[in-house]
Amino acid sequence: MHADDDSTKMHRFFAGITEQTFQAKLGVPDTDLIDYLTGLLTRFIHSEMVFKVRSLTGKPLTEVADMLVEAEARIGQAKQSVHQHVGDFLLFWSGVYPESLARMQKADRKDHLLNYWGVGKMAYAKASELSAEEHSDQEAELLHKLSHEFELCAYGLGEVRREWERRDQEGDSRQIIVM
Repeated sequence: MHADDDSTKMHRFFAGITEQTFQAKLGVPDTDLIDYLTGLLTRFIHSEMVFKVRSLTGKPLTEVADMLVEAEARIGQAKQSVHQHVGDFLLFWSGVYPESLARMQKADRKDHLLNYWGVGKMAYAKASELSAEEHSDQEAELLHKLSHEFELCAYGLGEVRREWERRDQEGDSRQIIVM
């Protein structure tokens, strides 16, 4: 089986669960939002996508504080991309793996005092503003929506995880592994 086949199957798997969760369970029939969240889940299967923001030396940045500093050092599309990634990163961990947040915010870490939900909302808002400057109204609107609906999206992603775990327990899904 090819990696592309696996990726397509995972995308379909996440698309089905995300659509069911957001439309049927939460009453959110926003296909653009559902498609974006499906893409986020599919991209973040791969750890190199979770930690895609890199320092000048090429080291993956694992702390949000460092990612924010890196975003401010960039301009234009690159700046927008890092802010969007910060939003994605925080939405993913807050929604899918909230139990990891305590470890990510230990007292010895730079992120210790960050309000991840607030920073995630701010990052999407900044990415939306920068997208609007680049004349990408549809993307700007979606990022604005992610900023304003961050809590709902995080809750929904948690429900998506519960559903895939339920299916896994019933033998109705493939194992989800971050690669």
